[in-house]
Amino acid sequence: MLDRIRACIPALPPAEQRVAKLVLADPRSFASMPVSELAERAHVSKPTVVRFCRSVGYDGLADFKLKLAGTVNEGVPFVHRAVDEDDKPADIIVKVIDNAVSALLKYRNDAAGHAFERAITALARCAGQRGRAEFYGVGNSGIVAQDAQHKFFRLGVNAVALVDGHVQVMSATMLKPDDCAVVISNSGRSQDLIGAAEIALKKGATLIVITASGSPLAQLAQGAGHIVLAVDHPEDYDRYSPMVSRMLHLMVIDILTTGVALRLGPALRPLLQEIKRNLRTRRYAASPPPAPLSAARADD
Repeated sequence: MLDRIRACIPALPPAEQRVAKLVLADPRSFASMPVSELAERAHVSKPTVVRFCRSVGYDGLADFKLKLAGTVNEGVPFVHRAVDEDDKPADIIVKVIDNAVSALLKYRNDAAGHAFERAITALARCAGQRGRAEFYGVGNSGIVAQDAQHKFFRLGVNAVALVDGHVQVMSATMLKPDDCAVVISNSGRSQDLIGAAEIALKKGATLIVITASGSPLAQLAQGAGHIVLAVDHPEDYDRYSPMVSRMLHLMVIDILTTGVALRLGPALRPLLQEIKRNLRTRRYAASPPPAPLSAARADD
């Protein structure tokens, strides 16, 4: 909602722009103030405040403040930022899904295409030169690293996921210039991951980090030849379980996998087809259809 207001500002009349800036400066207070105080603080009339709410797509001030209160609500700490204590299952479904969709769409608009271009090129080159692609993560990021290994090794890439800090250090020490180290971290502050990334840099491997922009891990990969895939989101890693952040990281892995598969070209597809064919043989046979009712009675 706040992103939409921010995007609408250039198209609004000057008076309504002042109302928009008041919202963005302190959305929580805006949601609780009476219209007279809002008008006074924005130096506009009361009808202008209502017109602003309609200009940005809401039915009026009451509707706008109701939606705004939901946007700035801090949720339930250590559970989920979008839900309230008394939410029913139907409310949880809507809020959790809407929160995820909003984050995905925002990332779609913010993602740096040139950074993905460089990362895909580096990983495809690593695959072509039979180098190693190592994915490092701890905790929830370790789950993302394991997903990356599962996706990349199907492409014939020498991929491995490492989720133990000591093993990461040992493996990073054996990296070579043809290898890639992909380090995944929500906060970008894990000492284990930063230590492994520093070793990978010293060994000359290409470092690709998936983390929050401005974090220590992101700053480490700012040098030439290394790549930062910044993933920023409103989920406070100190207060909430990683949900949206993990989905965004998994999506980044999907983008990288798809890009590398396309770079490796049509020669890869017979292998992927064969994998699918072999996997089909591992599936359980379908259950036999139930006996007709008349037969069942005869057996009784």
